[in-house]
Amino acid sequence: MQTFESEFRSLQYIILKSERLLLFAHGRPDPDTVGANLALAEYIKSCGKHVDIACFDAFPDNLKKIAEGIFLHPDQLDIASYDAVIACDSVDRGFNRLSGSLSEDQAVVLIDHHPDIGSKGDIVMIDEEYSSSSELVYLFFTAAQARITKTMATLLLMGIVFDTGGFQHPNVSPRVLEIASDLMKKGAPLAKITNTIFIHHDIGALKLWGRAFEKARFNDRNGMLVTAITEEDVAECHASIGDIYQVASILSAVPDTKFALVLSERDNVVHASLRSMKQYGVDVSVMAHQFGGGGHKLASGFEIPGKIIETEDGFRVA
Repeated sequence: MQTFESEFRSLQYIILKSERLLLFAHGRPDPDTVGANLALAEYIKSCGKHVDIACFDAFPDNLKKIAEGIFLHPDQLDIASYDAVIACDSVDRGFNRLSGSLSEDQAVVLIDHHPDIGSKGDIVMIDEEYSSSSELVYLFFTAAQARITKTMATLLLMGIVFDTGGFQHPNVSPRVLEIASDLMKKGAPLAKITNTIFIHHDIGALKLWGRAFEKARFNDRNGMLVTAITEEDVAECHASIGDIYQVASILSAVPDTKFALVLSERDNVVHASLRSMKQYGVDVSVMAHQFGGGGHKLASGFEIPGKIIETEDGFRVA
Protein backbone atom coordinates (compact mmCIF):
# COMPACT_ATOMS: atom_id res chain seq x y z
CA MET A 1 0.00 0.00 0.00
CA GLN A 2 1.33 3.41 -1.01
CA THR A 3 1.47 6.20 1.57
CA PHE A 4 1.50 9.13 -0.92
CA GLU A 5 3.45 11.40 1.44
CA SER A 6 5.14 13.37 -1.36
CA GLU A 7 1.94 13.46 -3.41
CA PHE A 8 0.01 14.92 -0.48
CA ARG A 9 2.63 17.68 -0.14
CA SER A 10 2.42 18.39 -3.85
CA LEU A 11 -1.38 18.56 -3.74
CA GLN A 12 -1.21 21.02 -0.86
CA TYR A 13 1.23 23.14 -2.87
CA ILE A 14 -1.07 23.15 -5.91
CA ILE A 15 -4.09 24.16 -3.85
CA LEU A 16 -2.23 27.03 -2.20
CA LYS A 17 -0.75 28.27 -5.48
CA SER A 18 -3.96 28.06 -7.51
CA GLU A 19 -6.78 30.59 -7.55
CA ARG A 20 -9.42 28.54 -9.33
CA LEU A 21 -9.77 24.79 -8.93
CA LEU A 22 -12.16 22.31 -10.51
CA LEU A 23 -13.11 19.03 -8.88
CA PHE A 24 -14.65 16.22 -10.91
CA ALA A 25 -17.16 13.66 -9.56
CA HIS A 26 -18.16 10.54 -11.45
CA GLY A 27 -21.46 10.06 -13.26
CA ARG A 28 -24.41 8.58 -11.37
CA PRO A 29 -22.73 9.98 -8.25
CA ASP A 30 -22.68 7.73 -5.18
CA PRO A 31 -21.91 8.69 -1.55
CA ASP A 32 -18.14 8.20 -1.94
CA THR A 33 -17.64 10.51 -4.91
CA VAL A 34 -20.07 13.00 -3.33
CA GLY A 35 -18.43 12.89 0.08
CA ALA A 36 -14.83 13.01 -1.12
CA ASN A 37 -15.43 15.90 -3.52
CA LEU A 38 -17.57 18.01 -1.20
CA ALA A 39 -15.13 17.57 1.70
CA LEU A 40 -12.21 18.53 -0.52
CA ALA A 41 -14.18 21.54 -1.78
CA GLU A 42 -14.82 22.66 1.80
CA TYR A 43 -11.09 22.56 2.51
CA ILE A 44 -10.20 24.41 -0.70
CA LYS A 45 -12.72 27.15 0.14
CA SER A 46 -11.19 27.46 3.61
CA CYS A 47 -7.89 28.23 1.87
CA GLY A 48 -9.54 31.22 0.19
CA LYS A 49 -9.71 29.65 -3.26
CA HIS A 50 -12.55 29.39 -5.79
CA VAL A 51 -13.72 25.83 -6.39
CA ASP A 52 -16.40 24.19 -8.53
CA ILE A 53 -17.46 20.56 -8.82
CA ALA A 54 -18.17 19.17 -12.27
CA CYS A 55 -20.20 16.07 -13.00
CA PHE A 56 -22.07 14.75 -16.01
CA ASP A 57 -25.06 14.09 -13.71
CA ALA A 58 -26.91 16.20 -11.16
CA PHE A 59 -26.38 16.09 -7.41
CA PRO A 60 -28.29 13.03 -6.11
CA ASP A 61 -31.57 13.86 -4.37
CA ASN A 62 -31.33 10.89 -2.00
CA LEU A 63 -28.23 12.35 -0.30
CA LYS A 64 -29.59 15.84 0.32
CA LYS A 65 -30.57 14.86 3.87
CA ILE A 66 -26.91 14.70 4.86
CA ALA A 67 -25.03 16.62 2.17
CA GLU A 68 -25.46 19.88 0.30
CA GLY A 69 -23.74 20.71 -2.94
CA ILE A 70 -24.04 21.76 -6.55
CA PHE A 71 -22.69 19.68 -9.39
CA LEU A 72 -22.20 21.58 -12.64
CA HIS A 73 -22.29 19.91 -16.04
CA PRO A 74 -18.93 20.34 -17.81
CA ASP A 75 -20.71 22.05 -20.70
CA GLN A 76 -21.65 24.86 -18.28
CA LEU A 77 -18.04 25.56 -17.40
CA ASP A 78 -15.07 27.28 -18.98
CA ILE A 79 -12.68 24.41 -18.28
CA ALA A 80 -9.68 26.44 -19.47
CA SER A 81 -10.26 29.01 -16.72
CA TYR A 82 -9.12 26.67 -13.93
CA ASP A 83 -5.54 26.49 -12.72
CA ALA A 84 -5.92 22.93 -11.51
CA VAL A 85 -8.33 20.05 -12.10
CA ILE A 86 -8.74 17.29 -9.51
CA ALA A 87 -10.44 14.05 -10.53
CA CYS A 88 -11.63 12.52 -7.28
CA ASP A 89 -13.14 9.03 -7.55
CA SER A 90 -13.89 9.69 -11.22
CA VAL A 91 -10.65 9.05 -13.10
CA ASP A 92 -12.11 6.31 -15.32
CA ARG A 93 -15.80 7.18 -14.83
CA GLY A 94 -16.35 10.55 -16.41
CA PHE A 95 -13.13 12.50 -16.09
CA ASN A 96 -11.63 10.46 -18.92
CA ARG A 97 -14.16 12.13 -21.24
CA LEU A 98 -12.74 15.53 -20.32
CA SER A 99 -9.02 14.94 -19.78
CA GLY A 100 -8.08 15.20 -23.44
CA SER A 101 -9.24 18.82 -23.59
CA LEU A 102 -7.05 20.06 -20.72
CA SER A 103 -4.02 22.23 -21.43
CA GLU A 104 -0.43 21.60 -20.36
CA ASP A 105 -0.62 24.67 -18.11
CA GLN A 106 -3.31 23.10 -15.94
CA ALA A 107 -2.23 20.90 -13.05
CA VAL A 108 -4.02 17.55 -13.12
CA VAL A 109 -4.49 15.56 -9.90
CA LEU A 110 -5.90 12.03 -9.82
CA ILE A 111 -7.35 10.59 -6.60
CA ASP A 112 -8.96 7.15 -6.78
CA HIS A 113 -9.08 3.66 -5.32
CA HIS A 114 -10.33 1.71 -8.32
CA PRO A 115 -8.01 -0.79 -10.02
CA ASP A 116 -6.68 -0.89 -13.57
CA ILE A 117 -6.53 2.88 -14.07
CA GLY A 118 -3.82 3.92 -16.48
CA SER A 119 -4.59 7.64 -16.80
CA LYS A 120 -1.78 10.15 -16.53
CA GLY A 121 -1.65 13.17 -14.25
CA ASP A 122 0.81 15.55 -12.63
CA ILE A 123 -0.03 14.02 -9.26
CA VAL A 124 -1.42 10.49 -9.09
CA MET A 125 -2.82 8.96 -5.92
CA ILE A 126 -4.46 5.72 -6.99
CA ASP A 127 -4.32 2.54 -4.93
CA GLU A 128 -7.02 -0.13 -4.75
CA GLU A 129 -5.83 -1.13 -1.29
CA TYR A 130 -7.73 1.84 0.13
CA SER A 131 -11.40 1.42 0.99
CA SER A 132 -12.60 4.58 -0.70
CA SER A 133 -11.61 7.92 -2.15
CA SER A 134 -12.98 9.47 1.03
CA GLU A 135 -10.34 7.58 3.00
CA LEU A 136 -7.62 9.03 0.76
CA VAL A 137 -9.00 12.56 1.18
CA TYR A 138 -9.01 12.08 4.96
CA LEU A 139 -5.36 11.04 4.88
CA PHE A 140 -4.56 14.11 2.77
CA PHE A 141 -6.24 16.34 5.35
CA THR A 142 -4.20 14.66 8.08
CA ALA A 143 -0.95 15.17 6.16
CA ALA A 144 -1.85 18.82 5.50
CA GLN A 145 -2.77 19.31 9.17
CA ALA A 146 -6.12 20.62 8.00
CA ARG A 147 -8.94 21.27 10.43
CA ILE A 148 -11.67 18.74 9.68
CA THR A 149 -14.98 20.40 10.50
CA LYS A 150 -18.15 18.54 11.45
CA THR A 151 -19.43 19.02 7.89
CA MET A 152 -16.24 17.61 6.36
CA ALA A 153 -16.25 14.71 8.83
CA THR A 154 -19.86 13.88 7.91
CA LEU A 155 -19.06 13.91 4.21
CA LEU A 156 -16.01 11.67 4.56
CA LEU A 157 -17.75 9.19 6.85
CA MET A 158 -20.64 9.03 4.37
CA GLY A 159 -18.23 7.97 1.63
CA ILE A 160 -16.44 5.43 3.79
CA VAL A 161 -19.67 3.89 5.11
CA PHE A 162 -21.04 3.44 1.61
CA ASP A 163 -17.92 2.00 -0.01
CA THR A 164 -17.39 -0.45 2.86
CA GLY A 165 -21.02 -1.59 2.82
CA GLY A 166 -21.54 -0.34 6.35
CA PHE A 167 -18.14 -1.74 7.43
CA GLN A 168 -19.02 -5.24 6.16
CA HIS A 169 -16.92 -5.50 2.99
CA PRO A 170 -13.44 -7.09 2.88
CA ASN A 171 -11.87 -3.64 2.34
CA VAL A 172 -12.42 -2.75 6.02
CA SER A 173 -9.08 -2.52 7.82
CA PRO A 174 -8.20 -1.44 11.37
CA ARG A 175 -7.10 1.88 9.87
CA VAL A 176 -10.54 2.41 8.31
CA LEU A 177 -12.20 1.84 11.69
CA GLU A 178 -9.78 4.24 13.35
CA ILE A 179 -10.58 6.89 10.75
CA ALA A 180 -14.31 6.34 11.23
CA SER A 181 -13.88 6.70 14.97
CA ASP A 182 -12.01 9.98 14.54
CA LEU A 183 -14.67 11.33 12.18
CA MET A 184 -17.37 10.46 14.70
CA LYS A 185 -15.41 12.28 17.40
CA LYS A 186 -15.48 15.31 15.11
CA GLY A 187 -19.28 15.13 14.97
CA ALA A 188 -20.13 12.88 12.03
CA PRO A 189 -23.52 11.23 12.75
CA LEU A 190 -23.00 7.55 11.93
CA ALA A 191 -26.61 6.51 12.61
CA LYS A 192 -28.05 9.24 10.37
CA ILE A 193 -25.60 8.42 7.59
CA THR A 194 -26.35 4.68 7.77
CA ASN A 195 -30.10 5.24 7.86
CA THR A 196 -30.01 7.61 4.89
CA ILE A 197 -27.86 5.35 2.74
CA PHE A 198 -29.12 1.89 3.65
CA ILE A 199 -32.44 2.11 5.50
CA HIS A 200 -34.65 5.15 5.03
CA HIS A 201 -36.11 5.16 1.54
CA ASP A 202 -39.29 6.78 0.29
CA ILE A 203 -42.17 4.77 -1.17
CA GLY A 204 -40.96 5.40 -4.73
CA ALA A 205 -37.61 3.78 -4.03
CA LEU A 206 -39.25 0.80 -2.35
CA LYS A 207 -41.61 0.32 -5.31
CA LEU A 208 -38.64 0.39 -7.67
CA TRP A 209 -36.79 -2.17 -5.59
CA GLY A 210 -39.90 -4.37 -5.59
CA ARG A 211 -40.12 -4.17 -9.36
CA ALA A 212 -36.42 -5.04 -9.70
CA PHE A 213 -36.79 -8.03 -7.37
CA GLU A 214 -39.93 -9.21 -9.17
CA LYS A 215 -38.11 -9.18 -12.51
CA ALA A 216 -35.02 -10.96 -11.17
CA ARG A 217 -34.06 -14.16 -12.96
CA PHE A 218 -31.61 -16.79 -11.74
CA ASN A 219 -29.27 -18.68 -14.03
CA ASP A 220 -28.48 -21.97 -12.30
CA ARG A 221 -25.69 -22.73 -14.79
CA ASN A 222 -23.42 -19.92 -13.62
CA GLY A 223 -25.10 -18.68 -10.44
CA MET A 224 -26.00 -15.28 -11.88
CA LEU A 225 -29.01 -13.37 -10.59
CA VAL A 226 -29.93 -10.67 -13.11
CA THR A 227 -32.59 -7.98 -13.23
CA ALA A 228 -33.30 -4.89 -15.30
CA ILE A 229 -34.74 -1.46 -14.54
CA THR A 230 -36.01 0.63 -17.42
CA GLU A 231 -36.58 4.37 -17.53
CA GLU A 232 -40.30 3.58 -17.57
CA ASP A 233 -39.93 1.65 -14.31
CA VAL A 234 -38.27 4.64 -12.64
CA ALA A 235 -40.96 7.03 -13.89
CA GLU A 236 -43.90 4.78 -13.01
CA CYS A 237 -42.57 4.22 -9.48
CA HIS A 238 -41.94 7.96 -9.02
CA ALA A 239 -38.38 7.05 -8.04
CA SER A 240 -35.00 8.51 -8.97
CA ILE A 241 -32.02 7.02 -10.74
CA GLY A 242 -30.09 7.15 -7.46
CA ASP A 243 -32.47 4.63 -5.90
CA ILE A 244 -30.98 1.88 -8.05
CA TYR A 245 -27.45 1.61 -6.67
CA GLN A 246 -28.23 -0.71 -3.73
CA VAL A 247 -30.14 -3.31 -5.72
CA ALA A 248 -27.06 -5.18 -6.95
CA SER A 249 -25.61 -5.52 -3.45
CA ILE A 250 -28.91 -6.86 -2.12
CA LEU A 251 -29.23 -9.40 -4.91
CA SER A 252 -25.65 -10.61 -4.49
CA ALA A 253 -26.53 -11.67 -0.93
CA VAL A 254 -29.36 -13.97 -2.06
CA PRO A 255 -28.51 -17.63 -1.25
CA ASP A 256 -26.90 -19.59 -4.10
CA THR A 257 -26.18 -16.38 -6.02
CA LYS A 258 -22.54 -16.27 -7.10
CA PHE A 259 -22.88 -12.83 -8.65
CA ALA A 260 -25.60 -10.28 -9.42
CA LEU A 261 -26.08 -8.17 -12.54
CA VAL A 262 -28.35 -5.14 -12.55
CA LEU A 263 -29.09 -3.40 -15.84
CA SER A 264 -30.57 0.09 -15.88
CA GLU A 265 -31.35 2.61 -18.61
CA ARG A 266 -30.52 6.24 -18.92
CA ASP A 267 -30.55 8.43 -22.04
CA ASN A 268 -30.12 5.50 -24.46
CA VAL A 269 -27.27 4.07 -22.42
CA VAL A 270 -27.52 0.83 -20.45
CA HIS A 271 -25.59 0.84 -17.18
CA ALA A 272 -24.55 -2.53 -15.77
CA SER A 273 -23.65 -3.06 -12.11
CA LEU A 274 -21.96 -6.31 -11.09
CA ARG A 275 -21.61 -7.49 -7.50
CA SER A 276 -20.36 -10.66 -5.84
CA MET A 277 -19.27 -11.90 -2.43
CA LYS A 278 -15.78 -13.02 -1.49
CA GLN A 279 -16.65 -16.62 -0.63
CA TYR A 280 -17.70 -17.40 -4.22
CA GLY A 281 -14.37 -16.45 -5.78
CA VAL A 282 -15.98 -14.67 -8.73
CA ASP A 283 -14.01 -11.73 -10.14
CA VAL A 284 -16.73 -9.56 -11.69
CA SER A 285 -14.16 -7.03 -12.93
CA VAL A 286 -13.13 -9.59 -15.60
CA MET A 287 -16.67 -9.46 -17.00
CA ALA A 288 -16.77 -5.67 -16.82
CA HIS A 289 -13.49 -5.39 -18.72
CA GLN A 290 -14.95 -7.43 -21.58
CA PHE A 291 -17.40 -4.58 -22.16
CA GLY A 292 -14.96 -1.72 -21.66
CA GLY A 293 -15.77 -1.21 -17.99
CA GLY A 294 -13.85 -1.84 -14.80
CA GLY A 295 -13.90 -1.82 -11.04
CA HIS A 296 -13.03 -4.11 -8.16
CA LYS A 297 -13.16 -7.90 -8.04
CA LEU A 298 -16.41 -7.81 -6.06
CA ALA A 299 -17.95 -4.62 -7.47
CA SER A 300 -17.64 -3.51 -11.06
CA GLY A 301 -19.63 -2.02 -13.89
CA PHE A 302 -19.77 -1.02 -17.52
CA GLU A 303 -21.90 0.97 -19.95
CA ILE A 304 -23.12 0.16 -23.45
CA PRO A 305 -25.36 2.17 -25.78
CA GLY A 306 -28.92 0.97 -26.33
CA LYS A 307 -32.17 0.11 -24.60
CA ILE A 308 -33.18 -2.86 -22.48
CA ILE A 309 -35.41 -5.40 -24.22
CA GLU A 310 -37.22 -7.91 -21.99
CA THR A 311 -37.85 -11.35 -23.50
CA GLU A 312 -39.09 -14.71 -22.26
CA ASP A 313 -35.48 -15.84 -21.96
CA GLY A 314 -34.22 -12.80 -20.07
CA PHE A 315 -32.91 -9.38 -21.03
CA ARG A 316 -30.95 -8.08 -23.97
CA VAL A 317 -29.72 -4.69 -25.14
CA ALA A 318 -30.68 -3.33 -28.53
